[in-house]
Amino acid sequence: MSHIVTVQDAVTAFADFMEPTDAELDEIEREMPLILADVDLLDAHIVTLDRTPTEMDERRIRRARRRALAARVALVNRAAGASLPGDAA
Repeated sequence: MSHIVTVQDAVTAFADFMEPTDAELDEIEREMPLILADVDLLDAHIVTLDRTPTEMDERRIRRARRRALAARVALVNRAAGASLPGDAA
């Protein structure tokens, strides 16, 4: 009878040092509104890939583009405000 043996490296391929750090997770959390806005913009574009965009499609793309831009501006402003010394923010 042959024994089935697991390979230890394959079982524990994702060790603790391969996980994101708390700082990386915090940064992802800060960027999440921008990520979601970009996903909405991408979805709006995907809808129009196989057809001519209608007026509603164009409105959806414009709204999604504005939301993505607003989220990007808010992220940059937050980062700039965090880097200012003292009460300058």
